[in-house]
Amino acid sequence: MTEPAFLNVETSCTGRRWEARPYDERMAEALAQRLNLPDLVARSLNARGIDVDDAEDFLNPKLRSLMPDPNILKDMDKAVSRFVRALSLNERIAVFGDYDVDGATSAALLLRLGRAMGVPFRLYIPDRLTEGYGPNAHALQKLAQEGVKLVVCVDCGTTAHDALAAARKSGMDVLVLDHHVSEPTLPLSEATVNPNRIDETSGYNYLAAVGVTYLFIVAVNRALRAMGFYNTVRPEPDLMAWLDLVALGTVCDVVPLRGLNRAFVAQGLKIATRRKNIGLDALAKTAGVDTLNAYAFGFMLGPRINAGGRIGQTDLGARLLSTEDPSEAISLAHQLNVLNDERRALEADALQQAELMIETENAPLAFVASENWHPGIIGIVASRLKDKCCHPALVVSLEGDVGKGSGRSIGSIDLGAAILAARQAGLLINGGGHKMAAGFTVARDKIEALRLFLIERIGKQLAAEPLIPRLSVDGLVSGATLQPDFVRLLEKIGPFGTGNTEPRLALADCKIVRADVVGEKHVSILAMQAGTRIRGIAFRAMDSRLGPALLNIGARVHLAGHARINTWQGAEHIQMHINDAAPSINPLAINPLAINPLD
Repeated sequence: MTEPAFLNVETSCTGRRWEARPYDERMAEALAQRLNLPDLVARSLNARGIDVDDAEDFLNPKLRSLMPDPNILKDMDKAVSRFVRALSLNERIAVFGDYDVDGATSAALLLRLGRAMGVPFRLYIPDRLTEGYGPNAHALQKLAQEGVKLVVCVDCGTTAHDALAAARKSGMDVLVLDHHVSEPTLPLSEATVNPNRIDETSGYNYLAAVGVTYLFIVAVNRALRAMGFYNTVRPEPDLMAWLDLVALGTVCDVVPLRGLNRAFVAQGLKIATRRKNIGLDALAKTAGVDTLNAYAFGFMLGPRINAGGRIGQTDLGARLLSTEDPSEAISLAHQLNVLNDERRALEADALQQAELMIETENAPLAFVASENWHPGIIGIVASRLKDKCCHPALVVSLEGDVGKGSGRSIGSIDLGAAILAARQAGLLINGGGHKMAAGFTVARDKIEALRLFLIERIGKQLAAEPLIPRLSVDGLVSGATLQPDFVRLLEKIGPFGTGNTEPRLALADCKIVRADVVGEKHVSILAMQAGTRIRGIAFRAMDSRLGPALLNIGARVHLAGHARINTWQGAEHIQMHINDAAPSINPLAINPLAINPLD
């Protein structure tokens, strides 16, 4: 039987049904008693799958206890052996990376390892427009002509069969450090280290490529130490100092923040606060970021690094994150900031056009194509469309006879598998990805066939498990008890991200007394609840029905969102980051003053 809607909200301002996040009441009580936590915090913890036995490791994730032997991943020993042999023979090594944050951080890790060993590595990030995603034969042959003997592909390469075969013919060996879904047949490489290989049994399939790369450099470092590579002139590098890069790539690639990923991010954020990576520090200053946390990584710094790969020079991110030159760091950070502004303008125009194109669509997915869109921003547009339509969205940028596409998924729909199936059906030139995101290249004359193929495949999944727009809520709080001490307790559940979402709280029956549109389509409000002032902001709210609802001065609404601590001139106050609202038509039989989340 379907549980009643939370606060009786069957359809909110954004068209979603509010639902209480399920938890085990007895286990939540045990957590509250064992850890001396407020009930709502304990319920939120248990709702994320944490029981009494897991709680200590979850709240205090330690890399020492969660770090596996890197050789647990298939081919890791082969990859390390070939890499160390290349170092011993003074062979020229190139790092071939993807142009997103995961690729940039993975490449930066290897570049820093090379610098620590006194060996400069050649960096190659393909041009998004002319070369597309991943290794290509032309680029690899160019590296061979430069004298490169070993190429390490990071965050790419798993499906690059033709390109890696060309590399072998050119006399080069290739190592693949990746995490994208693989086909049954792996490419021709010396080693393919990928926790998402079909034959992989390690259980680390949730890692981002930067996590795989970090395990690789740990294994390389161990091998070098064993052979006496390091000495007083060439000291062993402090690999822990590079965890800020691992955290950045992990957060920005939107992989589940559980297990080893959680430890990577928790420890990496601690490293990041030291501001030792001068490139990361320069970017934070340019972006006006004071506190380096998961939110800043995902929403402030990540988009700027991605901007280089999307519409600018693809290697800017990797260079920024690996440089030791302060002047270069400032220059690169400035370039990325400018490109990010340009990216946002292009994205806004493309999104407006795409929304008009799908306005009358009645399909299990949004699928749009145009010659007017920059290929570098179609992934972001797909993400926005997915949020708007509450269905998977695919966006294609056309040029000549070819289209470059990007897709984002929702719920249980495995988009990466669907794109892989389309490729195997002969509908794509290239393509791959993972459950929630995918990229592909398609011939213009096969776009309609691809659209129909995906509609049929995804339509069958939706017929078996229809998507109902939902908003999960962890609990009800009052404005009077929503204080910094309580929010700090909630923050202990962090770092937040995919697989460990930030607790969403609801405030019942609030009266909007002031509202303004600020910045780019954001809405700032002041509401009253039983005599308590509630500050809130809803980002990009004017792109949906949420914005107009919040601008309705005098309206009584239920609010749902995340509580954040803001500090201004030494004083702390709580600001709600509002995700949704619903009319409070009939005042609830709830006394807001009686709601005490600290009980």
